[in-house]
Amino acid sequence: MCDLMPASEPAEKIGKMKKLRRTLSESFRNIAFKKEDSSFDEICVTKMSTRGCQGTDSVIKPLDTIPEDKKVRVQRTQSGFDPFEKPASQVKRVHSENNACINAKSSSTSKESPKLRRHSSPSSPTSPKFGKADSYEKLEKLGEGSYATVYKGKSKVNGKLVALKVIRLQEEEGTPFTAIREASLLKGLKHSNIVLLHDIIHTKETLTLVFEYVHTDLCQYMDKHPGGLHPDNVKLFLFQLLRGLSYIHQRYILHRDLKPQNLLISDTGELKLADFGLARAKSVPSHTYSNEVVTLWYRPPDVLLGSTDYSTCLDMWGVGCIFIEMIQGVAAFPGMKDIQDQLERIFLVLGTPTEDTWPGVNSLPHFKPDRFTVYSAKKLRQAWNKLGYVDQAEELASRFLQCFPKNRLSAQAALNHEYFSNLPPRLCELQDMSSIFTVPNVKLQTESGDSIQVCARRNSHGKASSGSKH
Repeated sequence: MCDLMPASEPAEKIGKMKKLRRTLSESFRNIAFKKEDSSFDEICVTKMSTRGCQGTDSVIKPLDTIPEDKKVRVQRTQSGFDPFEKPASQVKRVHSENNACINAKSSSTSKESPKLRRHSSPSSPTSPKFGKADSYEKLEKLGEGSYATVYKGKSKVNGKLVALKVIRLQEEEGTPFTAIREASLLKGLKHSNIVLLHDIIHTKETLTLVFEYVHTDLCQYMDKHPGGLHPDNVKLFLFQLLRGLSYIHQRYILHRDLKPQNLLISDTGELKLADFGLARAKSVPSHTYSNEVVTLWYRPPDVLLGSTDYSTCLDMWGVGCIFIEMIQGVAAFPGMKDIQDQLERIFLVLGTPTEDTWPGVNSLPHFKPDRFTVYSAKKLRQAWNKLGYVDQAEELASRFLQCFPKNRLSAQAALNHEYFSNLPPRLCELQDMSSIFTVPNVKLQTESGDSIQVCARRNSHGKASSGSKH
């Protein structure tokens, strides 16, 4: 039961009590607001530190208290992310949560900090961003092809050198399928021996693929060091090539255009697979592949004879040709006329195939026994004498250069070949993104040679047939 006020209480006493009650109520209300605001601040700080700033200090300072030289870095981190490092949806979610905390806090504490709200914006409209054409500066032209031009460039976001592959778009034809294929495949490949795709810029007139900059390729490197490379360097280059191929082959991807021009060499000697314009994902068996792939000199005999039923063994023939070219200093099978001439050069060394040596050869579209001179197989050192100077080199090369595709050694198996037995065992245990040059005592040997020359001779044969199909 409630206590009732006696009727005889003076009216002024009642008024004082009402006034005191109002004062106390207002004081309690203010205390509650302050406590609630403090708890909300803690929640915001916790969210920002655990979701948006992994690995940073547990206490987040307001942006206004950050020194001027560090504000730029904070803003760049929010706006200049690599689109292939983290899914865009994840990045947007983190940014929206952080901005929601900041905006809610600023509104709950009235209009006292417009500066804070200004800094909470993801980026300034004038700051350079990834994915924008004006984020890169062209420095010099490196080369030009039938549908693309490559420039050396510089990122305005982080100052790093890049290679800009600018693909011209035709209004009636749209984006070349080779560019779409290259971008879609490369954005999912992360390996130290595969060129890294940093960014994609799409405008009405062009599609630009932004790659890491690598200063030369194997073609130019061999021209600089004529007569064959140092045997130890050949071994390191081949090991890296096999590492990169093993990585993509395990993901059911065929490169389909292996040649020295498509193997980039960094200033530290790191080899990187590049130019995936003809690459193809092979997730299920298919008989629909084109036989117009791979530059003529590096095209295997089964494809030259019209086969479209091929797998990773397609790339392994090219590995054998490049291996011999690095050791001998000249192309293994430099066909100068046509496919017939190319096949004759191959059969001269490996022997003209028969159903006994190559089951199913007679069923290939372009194989007509009466069209080819009958040759018997020779030892590879008879054609390329320098193979005999390096232990196990001839045996390994012969495992790659097999006319019958199924007899060719796989990339993964080749990494365990005796030819590599004197390399540190740790090389086979490296993570995908670790360079072989992180292992102690692994380095390129000094080679003598002239300055880098333009590969005019090889480039005359450097393009695959323009009629390449899916």
